[in-house]
Amino acid sequence: MYAIVKTGGKQYRVERGQKLLVERLPAAEGADVQLEPLMYRSDEAVFDKAGLKDVKVTARVVAHVRGEKLRVFKFKPKRGYKRRTGHRQDLTQIEVTEITAASAKPAAKASKAKAADAPSEAPKATKEETSDGS
Repeated sequence: MYAIVKTGGKQYRVERGQKLLVERLPAAEGADVQLEPLMYRSDEAVFDKAGLKDVKVTARVVAHVRGEKLRVFKFKPKRGYKRRTGHRQDLTQIEVTEITAASAKPAAKASKAKAADAPSEAPKATKEETSDGS
């Protein structure tokens, strides 16, 4: 069972117990956050918005960290222009604690059982459909 969630403008494939780094979240360490699911996959896949309302992805904030330093160097030849700067991204480390979905499997099984009980008859081809027009 896994889900695809959206946070910080990016999408992540997450499973229960997985730890990952995401863009900084406005939550304290140890707090639980809800992530927005885009897809849920277990026995069946759920893509539609109505089905995703029942899916809940909960994660616990482990720590707030900073990413590695990126060096940015600007240079224009023949002009004596050189600039060196750096950047460190603020990140949050989270651990996915729970992925739940209110499943409608009993209703789905009941409808499958009704379909199996009903005799299925294939429509028989008429003489006009089978002839090649000659």
